[in-house]
Amino acid sequence: MVRSYESCIEACQKCLIDCQKCLSEMMGKDSNNDCPTCCMLCIEACLVCIKFMIADSVFAKKYCRLCAEICEWCAEQCQQHEDEHCQVCAESCVKCAQECRVHMV
Repeated sequence: MVRSYESCIEACQKCLIDCQKCLSEMMGKDSNNDCPTCCMLCIEACLVCIKFMIADSVFAKKYCRLCAEICEWCAEQCQQHEDEHCQVCAESCVKCAQECRVHMV
């Protein structure tokens, strides 16, 4: 693991897990916004971002920027629901976005 990205990788992993839980809980339920779609896309964004950080790719910072944007969008969507899994997901997304923003510079 690339040490300079360690905290961001961990935040992405937590976000990925919490989004997966939220997605599975929301499947088949009526949603008045982009949840669970945002969770599905956030899972993919975090996974790709992790891969690029582990590879210490020259594109990792760009993926961190995009991941942060997607996580912020997902947090906005999930915060609108009172379900515990949505609130946990939103919190993880916010933390992941914050970590990604630190590493995109």
